[in-house]
Amino acid sequence: MSDFDLDAGITAEMRAVRDTCRRFAQEVLVPVAAKLDRMDPEAVIARDSPLWPALEQYKKLGLVGMPECYGPDFSPAERALLHCIVLEEMCAGDVGMFITFALYNMAPTIAASFGREDLVEFFGQRNEINCLAVTEPNHGSDSVAFTEPVFYDKNQRPDCRVRRDGDDFIINGQKSAWVSTGTIAGSATLFATYEDSQQGYADGAVFLMPLDLPGVSRGKPLDKIGQRSLNQGEIFFDNVVVSRQFLLMEGPDVYPAVWEFYLKGANIAMGQQFIGVARAAYDHALAYAKERVQGGVAIIEHQNVKNRLFQMFMKLESARSHVRRVAIAEASIEGGVPFQYAASAKVLATQTAFEIASDAVQLFGGNGLTREYPVEKIFRDARASTIEDGENSLLGLMAAARL
Repeated sequence: MSDFDLDAGITAEMRAVRDTCRRFAQEVLVPVAAKLDRMDPEAVIARDSPLWPALEQYKKLGLVGMPECYGPDFSPAERALLHCIVLEEMCAGDVGMFITFALYNMAPTIAASFGREDLVEFFGQRNEINCLAVTEPNHGSDSVAFTEPVFYDKNQRPDCRVRRDGDDFIINGQKSAWVSTGTIAGSATLFATYEDSQQGYADGAVFLMPLDLPGVSRGKPLDKIGQRSLNQGEIFFDNVVVSRQFLLMEGPDVYPAVWEFYLKGANIAMGQQFIGVARAAYDHALAYAKERVQGGVAIIEHQNVKNRLFQMFMKLESARSHVRRVAIAEASIEGGVPFQYAASAKVLATQTAFEIASDAVQLFGGNGLTREYPVEKIFRDARASTIEDGENSLLGLMAAARL
């Protein structure tokens, strides 16, 4: 991988953080993720899983609570650039493990973003993994499509419903098997629709809540083709009583805006993360091309391979530049960027990761299809990205509504 810095403003301190993250990714994430990838989903989260010692090592890096953890010495733009660098390095190691680790003690950061110092203190003492309980089993991206008529259709029947009960709230239903860290999280950022809503998904409430309340139960960990190091699974709610203390926002006047706020942040993060996945695929392909000999020479000497590598390089650099530009603007401009920019970062980065990973498999030839080499795993990890946090086609429609 090249250490050439195309971005202006990268400091020696940023490079030092980058190098630390790169070593951690290669020395910890890569070998542990290779083991987790071949394990049963139940074994991945078992007490004796190598996932947990790796999490303890991650905590020692001082990155819990990103990006606020970088300290006050950086401007918002510098902090955003550093965050892009950190996410790229970590996810070049393994995106599934990084998402798991990034959700550790995330609840206080979420509480702070809503100005809830009481919840910052409450969850800061718990030191647990948070999950974003968004997706529902009988609905796809339609349940988050705040720009589309279906989101406001009163005939929609959400799977996770809430009703008011004095100063408390009662939650029933479930979130789908695609909730990241769903079966291991100690707390949830939960989106729930009011059961008497006359505005479809547009009338609901957002809770930052503990998941050890009576009536909460979990399903089995999901068995997937990719991102197997990332636990995902169902959460069930049976007359769960939630105190108003854990309410962040509610009602049709603000609920769609909260959805937009959430999805914008998630999309930018997805863009930052999958630049790392794309780079990992490119790095492996380039190294292999320099080592693999066919026709008496390293295959990088063959014109077709040279052209393929350049196309991969160009896609990676273009996507990285766009994602960093959007992320820095989001942090620097009052109110952040319009939604379409965040969606473009996610769609471009994930599509690029998928295409570069596919190209890497092709460049490896038959070896690319075997588990002896890492690119088949990277390809599987990248494939999931075009669906998660908003399916790419639907995100395109939502972004187009804002043009």
